[in-house]
Amino acid sequence: MNQNEKPYQVLAWSATGLLILAAVLASFVPQMEYHHWAFIGANSLWVIVGILWKEQTLIVLNAGLTIIYILGLIL
Repeated sequence: MNQNEKPYQVLAWSATGLLILAAVLASFVPQMEYHHWAFIGANSLWVIVGILWKEQTLIVLNAGLTIIYILGLIL
């Protein structure tokens, strides 16, 4: 691991990739509604990354977004 590299970088990049996939799905095929699950998954992964990195802002922001997406599904 490089001096400036954080641990669990693969998990962070996976979360980012899933977030981009969710945005693509939401933009180009919104009627399929798979993007909701992709957003929930991506932001949940970012919460885990935030916990592992001990970054409160990542935890709060992405936990909030995850709750919003879940509420959007059930309401």
